Amino acid sequence: MGTINTAFVKQYSDMVMHLVQQTTSRLRGAVMVDADFTGEYKFYDQLGQTAMEAKTSRHQDTPVMDPDHQRRRVSGTDYIHAFLLDQEDELNMIIDPTSDYAKAAAMAAGRQIDQIVYAALVGTAYSGKDGGTSTTLASYNSSAHITTATSGLTVDSLLETKELLDLAGYSEMERRFYACTAREIKDLLNTTEVKSSDYNTVKALAQGDVNSFCGFEFIVLPDDSYTNGVITRSSGTDKCVAFTESALKLAIKRDITVRIDERPDKNYATQVWTALTAGAVRLEEEKVVQITVTNA
Repeated sequence: MGTINTAFVKQYSDMVMHLVQQTTSRLRGAVMVDADFTGEYKFYDQLGQTAMEAKTSRHQDTPVMDPDHQRRRVSGTDYIHAFLLDQEDELNMIIDPTSDYAKAAAMAAGRQIDQIVYAALVGTAYSGKDGGTSTTLASYNSSAHITTATSGLTVDSLLETKELLDLAGYSEMERRFYACTAREIKDLLNTTEVKSSDYNTVKALAQGDVNSFCGFEFIVLPDDSYTNGVITRSSGTDKCVAFTESALKLAIKRDITVRIDERPDKNYATQVWTALTAGAVRLEEEKVVQITVTNA
């Protein structure tokens, strides 16, 4: 077999990126993305809330407010994926626009991005000058940012979650998302009466005709009881999460990278190699609510 045509590599790489961005990564488009990430860590500097002071007399001294400087730290992890095709295999299997190889690589990358984002939303965020201070939703304010739905996901539960985000003072003009599994959509159908005006909307949501309800755009993900699932499931409960678009930063050090090379050590088989280096950090706990949903 001769040298792999570089046009094949470019075509395959573009195909994988298109699939990742358009069809396979469900959370990438719901958060802020930073593609300018170098070094071991990156820090995002933040300015906390401040307030005005009333002027109560003439020639009053000018008040000076100390700014509340904060920062969050993100680190990247390397992820790889590879196929080997013997010389007897057709190269066209790789570069065919409907290639199962391209779809498989893109789906693997998309699931990895979803796992990175979800883990950062519900996990530990690192802050402070050197990024050594850990913060979880529970340690920040468990009553305001962790809630339960013991009878499955209901409209009342959704409204409670919406209220928690509203009370944090963030405008409904910012996009809000609700990441859950198919079980929660089924819960909504089962707990919403046919006569209810909500029923048809929820039915359309379950069928994929719409993706929004109660002010949230729903993102349905597999749970981790399945291979490469995303949502944490334990003892009949799903750890769902509601968040705003600016709640998290996905930092990409190396976006989806593809190489197609010959492997002399494998009898000149063709190796299709895909890599990704990325990390994510929750920027503000106020913009995230974790919902533990109990269902069958």
